[in-house]
Amino acid sequence: MPIPLRATARLQFHAGFTLDDAVPLVPYLARLGISHLYASPILKARPGSTHGYDIVDHRQINSELGGEPALRRLSAALKEAGLGLILDIVPNHMGVGGADNEWWLDVLEWGRQSPFAPYFDIDWEPPDRSLSNRLLAPFLGDPYGEVLASGNLVLKFEAETGRFYVEYYEHRFPIAPQHYHHILQASEEPGLQELALAFGRIGLHQRDRALSRGEASACRARLAEAAATEAGRAGITRALAAFDAKEEAGRQALHRLLERQHYRLAWWRAAADEINWRRFFDITSLAGLRVELPEVFDATHELVLNLYAEGTIDGVRIDHVDGLADPRGYCRKLHRRMETARPDQPPLIWVEKILAPFETLRTDWMVDGTTGYDFMDEASGVLHDPAGEGPLTALWTEQTRRAGEFEVEVREAKRQILRDNLASELNATAAALKRVAMRDLITRDFTLTALRRALAEVLVHFPIYRLYITSGGRSAEDKRILDWAIAGARRTVRATERPLLELLDGWLGGEPPRSLPPNQRRERLSAAVRFQQLSAPATAKSVEDTAFYRYGRLLSRNEVGSDPGRFAVTPAGFHATARARVKNFPRALLATATHDHKRGEDVRARLAVLSEIPTEWSGAVQRWTRLNASLRKTLDDGAAPGMSAQLMLYQTLVSAWPLGLAADDEAGVTAFLDRVAAWQEKALREAKRRTEWAVPNADYEAACRDFIFACMAPDRASHLRDEVAGFAARIAPAGAVNGLAQLLLRCTAPGVPDLYQGTEFWDLSLVDPDNRRPVDWPARNQALEQATPPQELLHHWQDGRVKQAILARALALRAARPELFAGGDYQPLTVEGPLAGHVLAFARSHRGRSIIAVVTRLPAALLGAGTLPLVSPEEWRGTELVLPRPGGEHRWRDALTGAVLGAPGGEAGDRLPLAEILARLPVALLEVG
Repeated sequence: MPIPLRATARLQFHAGFTLDDAVPLVPYLARLGISHLYASPILKARPGSTHGYDIVDHRQINSELGGEPALRRLSAALKEAGLGLILDIVPNHMGVGGADNEWWLDVLEWGRQSPFAPYFDIDWEPPDRSLSNRLLAPFLGDPYGEVLASGNLVLKFEAETGRFYVEYYEHRFPIAPQHYHHILQASEEPGLQELALAFGRIGLHQRDRALSRGEASACRARLAEAAATEAGRAGITRALAAFDAKEEAGRQALHRLLERQHYRLAWWRAAADEINWRRFFDITSLAGLRVELPEVFDATHELVLNLYAEGTIDGVRIDHVDGLADPRGYCRKLHRRMETARPDQPPLIWVEKILAPFETLRTDWMVDGTTGYDFMDEASGVLHDPAGEGPLTALWTEQTRRAGEFEVEVREAKRQILRDNLASELNATAAALKRVAMRDLITRDFTLTALRRALAEVLVHFPIYRLYITSGGRSAEDKRILDWAIAGARRTVRATERPLLELLDGWLGGEPPRSLPPNQRRERLSAAVRFQQLSAPATAKSVEDTAFYRYGRLLSRNEVGSDPGRFAVTPAGFHATARARVKNFPRALLATATHDHKRGEDVRARLAVLSEIPTEWSGAVQRWTRLNASLRKTLDDGAAPGMSAQLMLYQTLVSAWPLGLAADDEAGVTAFLDRVAAWQEKALREAKRRTEWAVPNADYEAACRDFIFACMAPDRASHLRDEVAGFAARIAPAGAVNGLAQLLLRCTAPGVPDLYQGTEFWDLSLVDPDNRRPVDWPARNQALEQATPPQELLHHWQDGRVKQAILARALALRAARPELFAGGDYQPLTVEGPLAGHVLAFARSHRGRSIIAVVTRLPAALLGAGTLPLVSPEEWRGTELVLPRPGGEHRWRDALTGAVLGAPGGEAGDRLPLAEILARLPVALLEVG
């Protein structure tokens, strides 16, 4: 029997937290109300991987996590507790480099002859003819000539297998068997020299790949036998010495040997301009897979589908679906395979997909929805006060002299990313379009350079991750998006190149490829795929990984899945998306924290308070800026830190300040500032202005770090540390109200609530790796066992137990009313009275049963100087909730506190006073029926 889906809990597995470490947590998760554990990738990844997204072998469970035996133990524990298991899978890319990926190493060894060559998205005929039939291997830490001269490229021999390879730190570069000939000729041993001739004949006069590999295996076996003899060992030692790069002759010999290989070793910086294979974003250690090919799909999914067929896992989360050539086709194929493997239950499939505010997930993909970034945006946005947008925008522009519109930063960042990080991908896409142009005498004179310029401007103005062009062309939605991008590009390209934009419009699906002759059809589809697989990383790198760290009007809106240009979400907007989710994706995941978030859910909840008090915040920032002006250092490239970095720092200090941390707790404050400094270093590098990952500016980074500790020094006459701590304490209660509101929305809105590890207590984490710190599970287990009512815990709200108690009781109601939450409708409720704008409420109903969720919003003014995250009943006087028709004689009971509210019976239009509903907690979950 399928396990009913109610709530998921995400755990991050790595060597420090294995599958066996999760087994003792299963009873706790079950008591909390979780129905499915949601695991990070568990297939074999690069050694020491902390995240699992760098898979090197899809055929086995990662031994660092305990391997398959540990998975079986965890599966048994989950089944015993009645829980299921969701697995994060990674079809888009694999970890490469190093010495662990057998498929990749085989491609390096055999080139296009490798059976795995089609698995990777390699352009064997790039515009750079020096890479014809070769792939660039940009894994060197310095320019190739320098590395060669250093002697760090070392030719080695593996006696057990009879293989030669070049070692460079953790990297292994196989030597093609045909070229063992050159090595063994230097052995001065007759037997090995005779074997050298046999190696040299591999693959001659025949094109049978299997025969060539068979010949190579036989020759290597003979070489391994020879190496076991004393003469053989001595000969191989002499041969290796002849290629010792520490000597001039050996260096030249090694260089000639390397130049004969199916790869060209290169400095890692060459990748941005010359790489001829698709990567994950600009990460050279992650190579793109062609999962659209049947053999690649089968090889990468065999183990996962077997685990699903046998019931070890119950569903999957697809990582980076927009990186695939055909996301729709992939998802539908996976759905069919899972359906065949387990006909007894509908497949559970979620996609990691970033949606723009005006974008919706396609309904024909046969998936259950996204992983919840869109909900994270809605639940946070509806807690922001739109009235704060103008003042906070003014503060940002006046202090930083930067643009007030986020889109300006995005366009600037996109141009930089396409120029500096994804130039090779841009060149490859332009080359694909040039091949299309060459098919027509009318268009063949448009140059590659002009095409690249026009293409870049279309990408600069592209408002979403990607299109979904098929052989039938593009949808109306895709047309609208591309029209938008081309209209923007028309304003910025040279007048002489505007005709190119019309051609791009036609080539990118405007003219359906299926209407063309076969050769043209393939080239059009290939160019469209290239464009789509470039627009996604270009958008991600420029928005999430660059502009988010440049634009800091209010950092709570700089979150994965959010658009910082959209300051707030209206209640009406929240309700509209919830209703759409009921209709299209009732099993979509609802997240408010993930392993990829920029800030913890309760950091964002506290930052949202600033939207309510922009004048007070502006005054504090201006005062702190004046007090700290003398602490900035003057460097050759300007003052450090810059004003943008300084304003983001102040927001981070007040929003992430740990609850209960006293300003005079030196050890605690230092530990906190170390975390902030680590966040700042990453933020500065991601911004790519005065420092970046590729070329760190040590002086600037050191000055910025010194600034943090100097301005927060305990002995300053200004007592700034006390002011910052005081401001954090001032907004913390309102932030807690927002955090609890966000929590209840996640547990009651249409969809499936997802809990990120440990966030059942307050989540004041920063960007990774800070958000992947070890979780204090014993404390959480103990708190749950005590089962203290949340209204009692509210008086001790800073320890986080009240959040867990509300979560547990909300999930308990989901367990008791599964049909209502899985299939119930969604009805926005009206609130009337002076504080109507401070409440968000809705009902979920199914077959005569109903629940009502009520949350406080925009609480700062209502709380005043209060230290308890609860608006007093007197404030709510005159504000009432208009109830839906209950469908019978019922009382309303708060499932969180047990309080019974109102009188029995009543008609639609009856009211309940908010002073009664929210008397005990800032949120309420009313049950009727």
